[in-house]
Amino acid sequence: MNDATAGGFRFVTHWQRECPEDAAAVLEFWRRENALAADIKPEERLRQVVLHARDAAGEVAGVCTVVPLTLPRIGQPMYYYRCFIGKNWRKSRLVFRLLLRAFDVLEDYARAHDFPCIGMVLELENTRFGEALRAPVWTSTGFVYIGKSGRGLDLRVRYFRGARLKKTSA
Repeated sequence: MNDATAGGFRFVTHWQRECPEDAAAVLEFWRRENALAADIKPEERLRQVVLHARDAAGEVAGVCTVVPLTLPRIGQPMYYYRCFIGKNWRKSRLVFRLLLRAFDVLEDYARAHDFPCIGMVLELENTRFGEALRAPVWTSTGFVYIGKSGRGLDLRVRYFRGARLKKTSA
């Protein structure tokens, strides 16, 4: 499914669907950009892709993935978000466009499927975000600072509209 074009990028949704042509393009992008560590199984990571972006020439420019998890700090099921932007596009706003589009895709899915996860969590590995974006609330994205991860990285969350906390056993 192709989403609308924005900022010279075309967004292609993968979440909960299979398209061998899109999967092959993402795999080639990851290989070309040396994006995956040696211990990562590309086929498993492909199942976690939410969407990817293509530039005006049709080249894959960025890919975002999620994995459902429950961080002890939050105690609720969340989508742990990851994003990789190709080196030629790192000075663009693509990272934020992917984040916002992925949130919308996952929120729509969650609302239609009784909220398997109640929101998204980001662990900011890129030090430029921590230096440039010091506000506790990112008003442009709705993500809120909640502290540091076990690795000492900033954690940010945003919850889906209509989500409710899951009952947990104490």
